[in-house]
Amino acid sequence: MRILGIDPGYATTGFGLIRSDGLNLNLLQYGTVTTPKDLPFPQRLEILYDDVMRLIEVTKPDASAVEELFWGHNITTGIGVSHGRGVILLALAKSGVPIFEYTPMQVKQAVVGYGKAEKRQVMEMTKRLLHMEKVARPDDAADAIAIALCHARAESSLLSKLRQTTEGN
Repeated sequence: MRILGIDPGYATTGFGLIRSDGLNLNLLQYGTVTTPKDLPFPQRLEILYDDVMRLIEVTKPDASAVEELFWGHNITTGIGVSHGRGVILLALAKSGVPIFEYTPMQVKQAVVGYGKAEKRQVMEMTKRLLHMEKVARPDDAADAIAIALCHARAESSLLSKLRQTTEGN
């Protein structure tokens, strides 16, 4: 299964593509989608949509994992990120890619084993699990890889296998 992890934003959106067969994990590609600061917000969203659609066409994911938003102190930025996340979800839905959503705490729990892990712990464990030489940069891409790993772990869980078995009957 090819899983496209996405850390949503409107200025910078991280992505990470992994392959999982339930036992083995392989990092295939990662990076960011960015929009120019000097453009009006609606145009930035249009660029984000078009670039995510191209990303989906190129990577051909079997599933996507998108981080749910955590509202911090800056509500204005959070609203913009929410708009970007909506555009990303629309692109995935229009492309027919199954969408799975995870909270930051779920990602930390799946990758590190502790829902309140620090960012550096998640990045280090991601590096180890995927046998990477160094931590992925920028942080948005590293976060997206961790989100994809979270979905791979969720899909390989006993509960997921039980659900698939009961749905197949």
